[in-house]
Amino acid sequence: MEVSQLLAALEDAYLRIGKENTPLSDKLKYVADEVRRLSPIFAEAVDKFVNRLEQVAAGSLAPQIGEKMSPFLLPDEEGRLVNLDTLLRGGPVAIAFIRGHWCPYCRLNAAGLAEIEDAIKPVQLVAISAETQKYTREIKREAKAHFPFLTDVDNGYALALNLAIWVPDEMSSLIAAAGWDVPCYQGGSAWILPVPSVFLLDREGVVRFRHVDPDYRRRLEPSTLIAAAAHMASSSARPAASSDNYGPVSAS
Repeated sequence: MEVSQLLAALEDAYLRIGKENTPLSDKLKYVADEVRRLSPIFAEAVDKFVNRLEQVAAGSLAPQIGEKMSPFLLPDEEGRLVNLDTLLRGGPVAIAFIRGHWCPYCRLNAAGLAEIEDAIKPVQLVAISAETQKYTREIKREAKAHFPFLTDVDNGYALALNLAIWVPDEMSSLIAAAGWDVPCYQGGSAWILPVPSVFLLDREGVVRFRHVDPDYRRRLEPSTLIAAAAHMASSSARPAASSDNYGPVSAS
């Protein structure tokens, strides 16, 4: 199959697997396997791209467990400014960085997060991408989510967190040929994307759990975030004498 025909074929694959009641990892693998079956050229380019990201440990310098997350002030899908400090006054926060509405892995990821939104309360979810509001509204609607989808203009926040990566010409040309105009979705011209990741912050804004993976075909399983949120809640409820020893949940 020509790369230019990949978008429509993957849309069909996404719609098929999205309806299945299976773990997120299985759904993501299904899409990845379909990419490999439909376009070996595209799949080989992805393998090379991801291998390079893994070799340089892309995203490894992002905030670590025990570090305080940098603040942000970003517009949501309706243009309302969302402040991390304000969110933290309402409780713990989980921040999910995604590539955008065009990415089938991100669409499945967003839907998976929406399904556990109530299960992780009082943790508040927010998703961040560099896409303009037209597209953040689209992915939020499709995911049936109630949490905000924020626009990280020009990937500025991701860059500040050491989470942004440049997409080389070989890969960006194939993505564009498949029909995904990423710079247009972001309202710019640069081929820059965030490393998909999740950070769980306590009420002080300190990272208590992180999942950063340069292979965008893998994402945090929603059940793992539920467990991390529950662990953080139980740890913070301990008497003060023992809370001083409160350590990280886990990291991937």
